[in-house]
Amino acid sequence: MNNKNRRPKKQPERTQTDQSLIAEREKTDRELAEANAEIDGDADEVINTARRRADKVVQVARQRADEHREAHSSDTSPSGDIAWVRSQEDAAVRGERAAADVALLSEETARRAALAALLAVERQHTDLHLQTERHRSDEAVDARDEFLAVVTHDLRTLLGGVALEAAILSKSAEHGVAGDSLRQRAGTLERYVGRMSRLVDDLVDVASIEAGKLRVLVEQSDAARAFGEAVDAFMPLAAARGIGLNSEILSGSLVAKFDHDRVLQVLSNLLSNAIRFTRRGGQITLRIQPRDEFVRFSVTDTGTGIPAEQLEMIFERFTQGNRYDRSGLGLGLFISRRIIEAHGGHIWCESTVGVGSTFFFTVPAQPDDPAAGADGGG
Repeated sequence: MNNKNRRPKKQPERTQTDQSLIAEREKTDRELAEANAEIDGDADEVINTARRRADKVVQVARQRADEHREAHSSDTSPSGDIAWVRSQEDAAVRGERAAADVALLSEETARRAALAALLAVERQHTDLHLQTERHRSDEAVDARDEFLAVVTHDLRTLLGGVALEAAILSKSAEHGVAGDSLRQRAGTLERYVGRMSRLVDDLVDVASIEAGKLRVLVEQSDAARAFGEAVDAFMPLAAARGIGLNSEILSGSLVAKFDHDRVLQVLSNLLSNAIRFTRRGGQITLRIQPRDEFVRFSVTDTGTGIPAEQLEMIFERFTQGNRYDRSGLGLGLFISRRIIEAHGGHIWCESTVGVGSTFFFTVPAQPDDPAAGADGGG
């Protein structure tokens, strides 16, 4: 038996945040390196251009000096003194340029080191701020969980008391019109209490999912038994709504590894939605069958259907297939997805507007050889 009841060291949202931060920093480093290279290239080009122009000016000046000397002297060859002076000037220029290059390189190295140090300090400050915010967030979540635990315990106690009183009133009601009316109202009250209890359970599950504490106890069990319990539980409601509820169990081994109560919770969510969105006279069909290394459940209805662009969205928090329906908070499918994913399975929907929808989910099958396990899939 596996107990997935511990908060992971790194929640998926935080891992994504860290990965995004690393990616942004790498992008910044690349852009900074490219900018520095471009600046250095531009600076080198400016310097080289200035030097070429200076060399050209010197060359032109020397040429003019030679032409002037030729015009005023019969000796047209430069004297040894002039050649020596020019060689000394050229050597001095090369020395000055080499010294300038060394100074520029030293200045550029110092500039880059200062920029790297400044960036390191900024990143250290960002990391410290992120760590502090996460610590505060963890403390807030822990405080919220403690508060929620106390409130839900007290609320469930009160709801249990209301349900008990409603049941007592229903049983003690006298025969006759007055008694029938009382029993009807007591039944309505019991249904309201049931809806409130499910709402409390959903909110607690969402808080547990956010904290990484969703409790799933996986063990070998008979998938057909959970399937049958769900059908038996919803048959009266479907009949009262004038909806046909059929079930099909296809041949093959249906021994699987799952949390019985959690899978029953998923089936209840899917059946509740199917009944809610199927009109009187419609049909709902449940199927269960082995599929490779999994057992696959499906709930098919002849309801209003779901647009293709919403098929993924409906599994998010506070999202409903029908935006005009306000009978719930839109948490059931979100919780169902997390429950199935915690089993290593997959949940999805196929739908046609005006025709109906089919929700599928899988749980790992128990192999004939216990040593031959299977990883998750769909």
